[in-house]
Amino acid sequence: MLTLNELLIAEVTEHEFKSALETKKPKSWLKTVSAYANGMGGSIYFGVSDDGVPVKLDDVQKTAEEISRLIKERISPLPEINLTVHRVENDIDVLVLRVTGGSNTPYYYVGDGTTTAYIRLGNESIPASPQHLNELVMRGKNLTFDTLPTDYKLSDLTFTSLNAAFKRIKKINLTQKDYVSMGLCKLDGTLNHAGVMFSDECPLLQSRIFCTRWDGLDKAGGTDDALDDKEFEGDLISQLLKSHDFVLTNSKVRWKKMSNHRVVKPDYADRAVFEALANALMHRDYTVLGSEVHVAMYDDRLEIYSPGGMLDGTLIQEQDIDEVPSTRRNPVIAEIFHRLDFVERRGSGFKKIYEATADLPNYTDEHAPVFKSTRTAFHVVLRNMNYNSGGVTDQDTAPVTAQDKRSDALVDFCDVPRTRIEMQEFLGLVHKGNFRTNVLKPLLDSGKLQMTIPDKPNSKNQKYVRA
Repeated sequence: MLTLNELLIAEVTEHEFKSALETKKPKSWLKTVSAYANGMGGSIYFGVSDDGVPVKLDDVQKTAEEISRLIKERISPLPEINLTVHRVENDIDVLVLRVTGGSNTPYYYVGDGTTTAYIRLGNESIPASPQHLNELVMRGKNLTFDTLPTDYKLSDLTFTSLNAAFKRIKKINLTQKDYVSMGLCKLDGTLNHAGVMFSDECPLLQSRIFCTRWDGLDKAGGTDDALDDKEFEGDLISQLLKSHDFVLTNSKVRWKKMSNHRVVKPDYADRAVFEALANALMHRDYTVLGSEVHVAMYDDRLEIYSPGGMLDGTLIQEQDIDEVPSTRRNPVIAEIFHRLDFVERRGSGFKKIYEATADLPNYTDEHAPVFKSTRTAFHVVLRNMNYNSGGVTDQDTAPVTAQDKRSDALVDFCDVPRTRIEMQEFLGLVHKGNFRTNVLKPLLDSGKLQMTIPDKPNSKNQKYVRA
C-alpha cells in the first residue's frame, strides 16, 4: 500500500485535489478536465482535501460511474481518460482521474447554457481567450500559423538572406524543390506564412523586432534616455542576426590579467543571447497583430519579450526547465533554424541558455537566467555579469559567501509568510527541485524558517516564515 505522498511523487503531470465529487455543480471540476485535455494532461484526485489529506469517499464505485457519465455528457469531444483506485494510509481509497492531453482540440465544457474551452494558467483552469482558442482550433486540425497558405507565390518575393545563409552554412544552392521539401511552399509555388516570413520583403507587419539600449536600470519617459534604438523587419534570418549584432554592439567584453593568462569576462554569454533571440522569433505567437518581439537592454540586464505564453497554457516559472516538454508553435520556422544550426531540434533551449550563462566568470546563482511567462507573453532576463548595484562594472573578485548572503536575504524576505514561488522569484531561481534541496530544506533544517502549516507539508496553501 502506497502512502498519498508516495503516490504523488510518482505523479509526472499536473494534479488537483477534490475531497468529494460535486455532481450538482460539476463545472467546478469538469472545467479542469477540459483544460487538461486542451493542454499536456493532468490528474484529479478525488478523496483528497485541499490540504493534501486523504478523505473517505462515500461510495467509490458510484463516484467513478458518475465521473464517467458527467464527462461523457459535458465534455465535447470526449477526451481520453483513465480512472484508478488507490488505497492509501488509514485504508482510505483515493480515486484518481487521469486526463490525457488530446489531439482533437479544442475540448469544450458544455453546460449551464454555455460552450467553453478551458486552459490551464498556473494552478487554475480559465476560459481560453480568442487567441488561445484560435491556437486550439488550428492544433485540432493539425495546423499552425506558419503552415497556413498565403496568396503569395515563390516568384513574387526574393529570398536573398535565406539563400545566402544556406550557401554559407550548408554549402547548398536552394532550388524550388528545396523550398517544397522544407515546407515553405506547395508544389505550385504557393507560399505559406513561414515562406513569406523568410522572404527579404516580408509583408507581415507583426514580424518585426524592436531593440533598445536604455540609459540606467529602468525604461525612461523620453527618447533622450535611449542610448541606442533600432527596429528590424524583413526576413527572419536578418532579424535574428541584426538583433544579435545590436546586443553585441551594446555590450562590453572585459578581461582580467592573470600571472600567465587573462580571463575574458563578457557582459553576457553570447550563446545564451543568440539562443534566447532565436527562441523568441521561433516560438512567438504571430497571430497577435500589433505586437512584436522586444529586446530591452539596461545597465544590469537584458530582457527579451515575445508575444504568446507557453503553448500548453502553463507557466514556465512553475516548471523545472530540465523537464519542459518540447512543443513548437511554429514548426516550419523551427525546422529552418535547426537546419541552419541556429538551434537544436530536441528542445534544449532553456538548458543551453542556463548552462552558457553558468560557464561565465563571476557567475553566481544571482546571475541565473530568469524565464517568466503569462497567458499572453514570454520573458527572458539575462543578468549583466559585470554589473553590481554599487555601479562597479569590472568585478575581478567573485562575491564572498554568496550562499550565506542569499540565505540571509531570503530569511529577511520571509518576515511575512511567503509561498515557494514567491521565494524562488525573489532569488531569481528557476529550478524547483534545486531550490527545495539546496535552499529551502537547509533553512528549514537549521530552524531559520518554518512552515505555516507544519502538520500538512503538502498543502497547496503552504507558506514559509522566519522562525
